[in-house]
Amino acid sequence: MEITVQWIRTSWTKESRGGEGASRRNAAPIGFALPPAETTTSAHVIRMHERDGFEPYDAQEDSGKVDVQLREADGRLRVFPRVQPLFALPPRPRRPPAVRLAPGQWVRWQLNYRFSSALGIRDWSYWLDTFNIAYGPVNADVFLSTPTVFIDEQGPLR
Repeated sequence: MEITVQWIRTSWTKESRGGEGASRRNAAPIGFALPPAETTTSAHVIRMHERDGFEPYDAQEDSGKVDVQLREADGRLRVFPRVQPLFALPPRPRRPPAVRLAPGQWVRWQLNYRFSSALGIRDWSYWLDTFNIAYGPVNADVFLSTPTVFIDEQGPLR
């Protein structure tokens, strides 16, 4: 069965924690139209960063490089994002269970992170990872619609 993966990483610093910067960041899309796939294992990867005004840059990468576990069994797709890196904040003492998608369904799963430099010299930096994953044939606009399942695993970033 066809599996479609879109991974969006939005990254920012303290400069976009409030005010105009936060407004631009919060206006960044969490779903994009799909380009034609380069291969059957291609994932649509989008990066948006504060330094570029959250302008999206997209590419296609092998879906094995996306930090999400995908496993087909019994006519369903099991989806479970990995939390990387393990030292990132906020702490996640109890994660939601994996999602099992039937053909024709899709999930949007969001995780956020906060990082410090190794020596604490630089300010904090932040990521928001959005995984849009569909099971079965889809049209190019699938991730512009409402997901079948939405998991918001964002924690407080303070």
